[in-house]
Amino acid sequence: MSTTFSSFIPPNRILMGPGPSDVYPQVLQALARPTIGHLDPKFVELMDEVKVLLQYAFQTKNALTMPISAPGSAGMEAVFVNLIEPGDKVIVCQNGVFGGRMQQNVERSGGVAITVQDEWGTQTDLNKLKEALDANPDTKAVAFVHAETSTGVLNDAQALCQLAKEYGCLTIVDAVTSLGGSELKVDKWQIDAIYSGTQKCLSCVPGLSPVSFSELAIEAIKARKSPVQSWFLDMDLVMGYWGKGAKRAYHHTAPVNSLYALHESLLILQQEGLEQSWARHQTNHLCLKAGLENLGLEFAVDEKYRLPQLNTVRIPEHVDDAEVRTKLLNNYNLEIGAGLGALAGKVWRIGLMGCASSQKNVDYCVNALTEVLK
Repeated sequence: MSTTFSSFIPPNRILMGPGPSDVYPQVLQALARPTIGHLDPKFVELMDEVKVLLQYAFQTKNALTMPISAPGSAGMEAVFVNLIEPGDKVIVCQNGVFGGRMQQNVERSGGVAITVQDEWGTQTDLNKLKEALDANPDTKAVAFVHAETSTGVLNDAQALCQLAKEYGCLTIVDAVTSLGGSELKVDKWQIDAIYSGTQKCLSCVPGLSPVSFSELAIEAIKARKSPVQSWFLDMDLVMGYWGKGAKRAYHHTAPVNSLYALHESLLILQQEGLEQSWARHQTNHLCLKAGLENLGLEFAVDEKYRLPQLNTVRIPEHVDDAEVRTKLLNNYNLEIGAGLGALAGKVWRIGLMGCASSQKNVDYCVNALTEVLK
């Protein structure tokens, strides 16, 4: 091999896109700690603490709460392959890219997806969901995205779950961008299955997906007529490793150092306080809003349901989307996100997630955009 390689040294970026977010220094330090075995008694103690800390973050007492050893997309798949069997009817609310991914998971699990479509940049319409439930009384579950990262919309999870429960349905929620950044109460809102990611408002490294299943969801899994189609994501098997007690059944080699990192990021969240974290994200969003509006930039989402941690702003006419983002990256080491799907080329997505949600970053972003847009 003639090519000579050397160690990769990444540039020091400020990550204000749709994710990943900046990682806390303490979390990066945790990654460098000595690796121990994934069945080591000391590591089992760490696993138990991670579960308790995740229960706090999700605001749940669910026993089946843990991180999947893979990114948020695997958490999504874990929820659907365990709960949905061939022929099951699931109403999927779509108002962005990630609702569409839910639909694909339903169909790949052999289920029948009934879609409730709303315009990108708007909330899921409760009346449309009610109409779909009335038309499909045999629906098993209602699935929706809490914080739609592709559009910057915060759906009314509490109201959607309440309506689903009136019809006796399980509730499945994508909380990849909301966990730690927006109010989220799994038990109070009657969420049966929820998944998230570590790389957004938790400010941890990518690669893990916290999930939680209610007792009702566990009953549905136990009542399955067919095996879960995924061996790796079968909750019955995984819980042999993540279950209670010191003796654990080997299932897979957990990403030990990544779990050190998640533990550290959850400690930071606990020390700040959940409500305080929600408030910080909102406060910094309002500061960013003021700065962007002073530049003449307009938000693409109504203020009533705007995500504080993912700000979607319209690209002004005659401004080159890619050129601006490239200049921000090359000249300021600042990453912001492009639009997806129907919003591609029309909006920028500016993230204020986790430790990246700070007054310092707000000021830096506004000043950089001011210079580039000149």
